[in-house]
Amino acid sequence: MQLVGPFSGLESFVRENEPLAPHTWYRIGGPAKWFVQPRSVEELKDAAIRCVENGIQIYVLGLGANLLVGDDGVNGAVFRLDADHWKTAEINGINVEVGAGADMQKLVLKTVRAGLAGVECLAGIPGTIGGGIRMNAGGKFGDLGAVVTRVTVMAADGTIFDRTKDDLVFDYRSTNISAPFILGATLELDEEDPDRIMKRTKEIWMYKRNTQPLNAKNCGCIFKNPRGLSAGALIDQAGLKGMVIGGAEVSTKHANFIIAHPGCKADDVMRLVKIIREKVWEKNQIHLESEVKVWA
Repeated sequence: MQLVGPFSGLESFVRENEPLAPHTWYRIGGPAKWFVQPRSVEELKDAAIRCVENGIQIYVLGLGANLLVGDDGVNGAVFRLDADHWKTAEINGINVEVGAGADMQKLVLKTVRAGLAGVECLAGIPGTIGGGIRMNAGGKFGDLGAVVTRVTVMAADGTIFDRTKDDLVFDYRSTNISAPFILGATLELDEEDPDRIMKRTKEIWMYKRNTQPLNAKNCGCIFKNPRGLSAGALIDQAGLKGMVIGGAEVSTKHANFIIAHPGCKADDVMRLVKIIREKVWEKNQIHLESEVKVWA
């Protein structure tokens, strides 16, 4: 279909009014006004510059694992770097050059088989490397930021530059990268016996399978853990496990997960999030900060 307006001529990789629900783990939410799937840096630059020139808000979508899209969708351009160009993962000694669109679980398997340790902490965490770096993915077994030595980013005006270890700051579920696009990164890993790394990886995966509702529709942890405390435990103490609003339910397996049952709307999840915040504040005077990204 020929596009008119800001993305005229870019029909080969831009679509209008694209449903976002199929692109998220929750499988809920409305459409994107524009959906951009660039196959090269040049196409990414072209579309990004058009967003700047036309005042269109930019969103970047990975695997949609840590995301809640509002029922009305997104009035902007959603970029998804899922073409082969963005999924590369090349091992050079102990260094791995990886594209932003690379699947974190596939990367874990590839590095384990190569006898390289350092990213097994990502076992069981869905997402792409770009999203993983942006959120500093990880948990009690470590985080991605610990092995990142360089990140290539692009500003909205198309300027590309490298951020290196000496000026990168990785914190709990955050990083100091402000550029909208992460293009790729270099990871520095450690040589180790593949069998030992695989054993550790399986143990991490089993722990997550036993403690998290991995088989239900969810978007991962809803809230960040307050310093020194567990958000899940605070929600549980407030008596909220199993609470249901519409099609959304606080998981009975791990209270920091909200399950989306058939017919669930994004608004159901948002209402439940609001109630959880209020109840935890009433009980402990602790404000729960969102870990999930909300596009609404």
